[in-house]
Amino acid sequence: MAHTILEMAKDFVLAQMQVQALSLDNVRHVLQHTHRSLLTLQAQEAGKGTATPPARVHWRTSITKHTVTCLECGVRFKQLSGRHFRLHALNAASYRAKYGIPRTQPLAAKATTALRKQRVQQSHPWENAPTYQKAHPVQAQTTPSSGRKGKSRTTRAVA
Repeated sequence: MAHTILEMAKDFVLAQMQVQALSLDNVRHVLQHTHRSLLTLQAQEAGKGTATPPARVHWRTSITKHTVTCLECGVRFKQLSGRHFRLHALNAASYRAKYGIPRTQPLAAKATTALRKQRVQQSHPWENAPTYQKAHPVQAQTTPSSGRKGKSRTTRAVA
């Protein structure tokens, strides 16, 4: 009994779920990717060359609040690392160029980027830069003690 390509893709993904504990978030993507791959293989087997290329996803939709999706393989991460790019024989610059992503766009989930920004704002790393230290020399504490909080004022006894 011949199976349709969709049935074959479904069976393949179900088998992967049983073996690899595939997360529910990735099931839809893996099913779509498997279906496209099987269609491509079917077209090549029939001698038609390649099937219609899969629709390209715009890079803006690949970056969500909690995940960023690799446009090469479709796997979701909190951030795209150099290690993952090496799996595709790419680096961050070539990945950005290939998909038209601006140089200033972080390749991380929005929540991850916001958390990093908050930590940087709290730690003030720019204060350790030589140019900042040169422009803002450490001032001696010459402020009068009466203006500070926490210090008690001494009062004179009136006789």
